[in-house]
Amino acid sequence: MATIKDIADLAQVSMATVSRVLNYDETLNVTPETRKRIFEVAEELNYVVTQKKKTKKKGLIGLYYSYSLEEELLDTYYLSIRVALEKKLESMGMELYNINKDDTKRSISKIDGIICLGTFKKVDIELIKSFEKLSVFVDANPDKNCFDSVIIDFHSATKSALDYLMELGHQNIGFIGGVETDMYGNRFKDLREDVFESYLKEKGIFNGDFVKNGGYNPKDGYLILKEMLSADAKPTAVFVANDTIAVGCYKAAYELGVRIPDDLSIVGFNDVSSAQYMVPPLTTVKLYTEIMGETAVDLLLERIASKREICKKVTIHTKLIIRDSAATVKK
Repeated sequence: MATIKDIADLAQVSMATVSRVLNYDETLNVTPETRKRIFEVAEELNYVVTQKKKTKKKGLIGLYYSYSLEEELLDTYYLSIRVALEKKLESMGMELYNINKDDTKRSISKIDGIICLGTFKKVDIELIKSFEKLSVFVDANPDKNCFDSVIIDFHSATKSALDYLMELGHQNIGFIGGVETDMYGNRFKDLREDVFESYLKEKGIFNGDFVKNGGYNPKDGYLILKEMLSADAKPTAVFVANDTIAVGCYKAAYELGVRIPDDLSIVGFNDVSSAQYMVPPLTTVKLYTEIMGETAVDLLLERIASKREICKKVTIHTKLIIRDSAATVKK
């Protein structure tokens, strides 16, 4: 008798993919060619699908995200939020439908509400509005009059990192970040950079030469820190917009013979799981991504149930995790 493993071996896919295709899992993202190949192999082997007793689902929630899977793997911030909200929905017996730009009001008519994750342009916002479904945005607040939102308190998070570096005696503090795109497609500074600039100007120690932007990835962190440390005037500490950038900074410092934290202090942002295993372990701002995902689900379901008309914005606070990548500045 043929098994799922037999089909997976012949179709050259995973057993999980075979199982989900044969059970007509609509949330599975595979090509039509792959589906066709799996069914053909199953038929060739005379495989009989064992019908599982299905529990009645309590609702259908749409998920619309603005980033690619490649970007999600490069910076696991959105990945961890997505996993958290998926687990929350699963625990409540609810189904999830991945919305894409080809969907229409008609194609998602059975969806109860939408969770939007990422940074969106005007065209995305207009598409979401056209669905006429209650929606909650995670990590964005594009229209406070139309949507609920769950966001991070970037102001206090950035200030906590800078306060810590100043307590260690640092006056020459650099910033490495990226460029965001708003709902209208306009490019603008990272909110952390705005807080960094205004706060250090308030303290009288802001230096624009120590502020650099690129992408939110290790490569740009590597290149930017090399450039920053090659100038005549150098920072003694750097605050970076995410831990992924910090990885590149570590490599640049190593190649230049700059010791962390003896010669250069680094503070990251996100507290990804690997941050504690970097050498030295990275001091970073912890974001509670699991709580963000769960809160988004709770907020959406509460609005669906209550038919609340007034929008809510929930702000999730952060915590500075002190490890070994920052030290007292050398006199």
